[in-house]
Amino acid sequence: MIRQIRGGRLVLAALLSLAITACSATFTNHGYVPPAEDLEMVLPGVDTRESVEESIGRPSASGLVEESTWYYVASRHRHYTYNAPEVVERQIVAISFDSRGTVENIRELTLEDGRVVRFSRRVTESNIREVTFLRQLISNLGIVDIGSALGGE
Repeated sequence: MIRQIRGGRLVLAALLSLAITACSATFTNHGYVPPAEDLEMVLPGVDTRESVEESIGRPSASGLVEESTWYYVASRHRHYTYNAPEVVERQIVAISFDSRGTVENIRELTLEDGRVVRFSRRVTESNIREVTFLRQLISNLGIVDIGSALGGE
């Protein structure tokens, strides 16, 4: 009888701890931002793309049109049960280069500096009349003149 009580308490304690941990949030980290000590070594007007790449590494993102700015991005996401992940922290270091490839500016941004961009979910229909491939193939049979295709008049 005492064994059953101890076993029941053990199972109850295990279930209770499982329920508590199931409701706690988990965090994931993505990306890389160089430490402040490394960023202090990068000097505007002195360092170039090559020296920045040697000292802190090449970033995973750069400017879209031209590589005039390098972006180092790190973010922390909170996952809580079945809810969508939420970004709780973001750090961005933007290193801008002039036309000669020399460091022009270093900016540090956080999540509070960003803006939310909403994407449109509109979808362009490619086949307006819902014509199938087979129907298109059959409808083209009358258009081709086999006599002119074979070289006859």
